Amino acid sequence: MIEVVLVVARAENGVIGNRGALPWHLPEDLKRFKRLTVGKPVIMGRKTFESIGKPLPGRQNIVLTRDKHWHADGITIVPNLAEAVAAAGLDPRARADGIFIIGGAQIYAEALPAATRIELTEVAASPEGDTVLPPFDPARWQEVARDSHPAADGRPAYAFVTLQRRNP
Repeated sequence: MIEVVLVVARAENGVIGNRGALPWHLPEDLKRFKRLTVGKPVIMGRKTFESIGKPLPGRQNIVLTRDKHWHADGITIVPNLAEAVAAAGLDPRARADGIFIIGGAQIYAEALPAATRIELTEVAASPEGDTVLPPFDPARWQEVARDSHPAADGRPAYAFVTLQRRNP
């Protein structure tokens, strides 16, 4: 069975973005993101792709959009999550034992019911933001790993948390 993994950084107030960008800069979080996703299919919404500005190297980039006229080079464009998941299984470059959902909020909400794991960065801050992570029931998830980091050099404290869906 293919694993569906949400990769997201969330502030204490639920914020995951502001004006198309992360409201913090955590180099270790970016390194972790790369380590988790290189060689894997990543699925994102059009706005998330546009905020990144180019395909993520070393990954199959699958972008969801309802705009039939939108185009970008080096990516697979699909109209919905079901087609994104199907596309992830078709690319011979992907060593797909899992697919990684990397945003934005609408895509997270759509993928959450199928998700088997959440790779969450908990950011100890409450920044202004216009995008929040859709709520999920913590009772359905088991924390299986936590790696905490103190505040330093003007950056907030944060923790890398792995949540595994509990069996029903």
